[in-house]
Amino acid sequence: MNARIIDGRIEGAGFLNDPKLRLLLDVLNGDGEETRVVGGAVRNALLGQSVHEVDLATTALPAVVQERCQAARLRTIPTGIEHGTVTVLVDGTTFEVTSLREDIATDGRHAVVRFGRDFRADALRRDFTINALSVDASGKLYDYTDGINDVAARHVRFIGEARQRIREDYLRILRLFRFHAAYGEGPPDQEAVEAAIAERHGLERLSRERIQAEVLKLLLARRAADVVADMTQAGLLGPLIAGVVNAAPLARFIAIEQMHDLPGDAVLRLAAACVLVEEDGARLRERLRLSNQQEQRLIQAAAAATALHGRNMPPPHGELSAFLYVHGRRAALDGLLLAQAASTAPADDPAWRSAFHFLRDTPEIRLPVTGADILARGIDAGPAIGATLKRLQALWIRAGFPQDPETLARLIDESITDSRR
Repeated sequence: MNARIIDGRIEGAGFLNDPKLRLLLDVLNGDGEETRVVGGAVRNALLGQSVHEVDLATTALPAVVQERCQAARLRTIPTGIEHGTVTVLVDGTTFEVTSLREDIATDGRHAVVRFGRDFRADALRRDFTINALSVDASGKLYDYTDGINDVAARHVRFIGEARQRIREDYLRILRLFRFHAAYGEGPPDQEAVEAAIAERHGLERLSRERIQAEVLKLLLARRAADVVADMTQAGLLGPLIAGVVNAAPLARFIAIEQMHDLPGDAVLRLAAACVLVEEDGARLRERLRLSNQQEQRLIQAAAAATALHGRNMPPPHGELSAFLYVHGRRAALDGLLLAQAASTAPADDPAWRSAFHFLRDTPEIRLPVTGADILARGIDAGPAIGATLKRLQALWIRAGFPQDPETLARLIDESITDSRR
């Protein structure tokens, strides 16, 4: 249920009734100081979306925030003290409390700030109008940028002159599209897109870790596929990953996720849009500073998807057993989903759905023969053991994964004979 605005006050915003927040506001307010809830909590409440965290802006300086909280026996952590941010823990819940400030210098990545006491000036230095709303302890809503109307219209718009906002922090180019994907409707703001294209050179100055964080968040947003298409058309996304971006399979992949009631998977969505071959995993690791685990998942998923390349129908269950054995469950499922997204099959196609359930539910099979078993048959230790096992594996798969000792012994003999030729 959306919070409502009645006589300039926000009604129905559940976060304002949180006793932990009420306690913190009581601690910080008074004796000439004022603290308000700002940004995302207000925006989400008005949009009827969940509020996961509550950020506060205050006239109190960081030292005063720490002093008051410590006097109230609330733990404080100076997470961004140089920019006025103190994290306060209230009975296990964290709140970020930031002193009002103005940017007095910026290089497009970092800002030098000056603390102040003007909520309006603090709002005007923020990025988008929908992020500049604030609410005081009594529920009074403050809007200095016409953000209320933009929230109602689901319109993501820069505060003031778009190019100037971007030059203050070039990451705002990516945030523009991420916020539009999460909250916007219709096409993105034209002035903002034109400014992003004109200032795109500034993206080269950002750390790849910051870019990665924004891209992965974007891929999980409500309108990810539409906005990835917009960014690609604007020439903004391809250069970031140094490769091809295709929003169509991403859209199909998201539909498949939703059909299977799977949680959004940012890494696999990245694969759907940007991975064609295994080598793309290494490239994306470099461009986005992915972790080893993320890179390996992309590579393994690409290998599995390549094995199914060009199919508009999945393999029969007999072949899927071999596919599961070769790739393992996670990579096999990843590859199947990516292969369906690359095909023309609809998300709810019965054959692909059946294949997914088979790979998800079928117990993984393991070759019941080890190198020691081969060694015991007289094969010398060394490369010959591996070559024999590889040949045995192929024969075992072709035979339908037999488990009986007689058939296994025959396949071992055959693999040894083949390896000695």
